[in-house]
Amino acid sequence: MSYRVLADLVLAVHGLFVAFVVFGGLLALWKRWIAYLHLPALAWGALVIGMGWICPLTPLEISLRQQAGQQGYGGGFIEHYVLALIYPEGITRGTQIVLAALLIVGNVIVYALWARCGRRQPA
Repeated sequence: MSYRVLADLVLAVHGLFVAFVVFGGLLALWKRWIAYLHLPALAWGALVIGMGWICPLTPLEISLRQQAGQQGYGGGFIEHYVLALIYPEGITRGTQIVLAALLIVGNVIVYALWARCGRRQPA
């Protein structure tokens, strides 16, 4: 398997993981067991965003791209692939922290609904 294909696979997995972090709580409303996968993913995603870390999948993708003879990129996955779509130009640390907080608050609301639905289901 070529390095480019592996880099594209890492990119796809990374994108799916980010989507799961953002929307996984809604899936947990559908299938309750998904919450046990989503909550650790949410914690990781919020830490990476809030602390300004780089997810380990980003350097892996960059390394694979460079080994395939492609140019890597600076920054993280969000900055390179998603920033232009959802963030304004010149995002600040404060904005990153607010986005992490919104991610957590939004999911607290979803999980409050999740807990309420669970109490209504017969044991």
